[in-house]
Amino acid sequence: MAIRYNLWLDPDNTAQHRAVEADLERYFMERFADYPHIRLFGEDPYDYDAPFNRLYDALMARAAEYCEHTWCYVASPEQLNRCFFRAVGRSNKFVQDDRS
Repeated sequence: MAIRYNLWLDPDNTAQHRAVEADLERYFMERFADYPHIRLFGEDPYDYDAPFNRLYDALMARAAEYCEHTWCYVASPEQLNRCFFRAVGRSNKFVQDDRS
């Protein structure tokens, strides 16, 4: 299996990696705007049919395609995940259940 991730192929190109990650975070923030407020986790955080988990899966695939098409860059799963959760942390679209 060939290594495809730009981060692994050219780890010293930090300017490009940072630019792509900043754009990915913006990309996720823009996609979140397309959805109503999303409840984080609910009763079972491992419920793969929960709206948040379905959104995560869909946006990971779309973001990977976006990155390859826009930047000719193959983002690693870790980069996609980190940018996604940074965007979740900054977004006002996510509502967390009161755990009390």
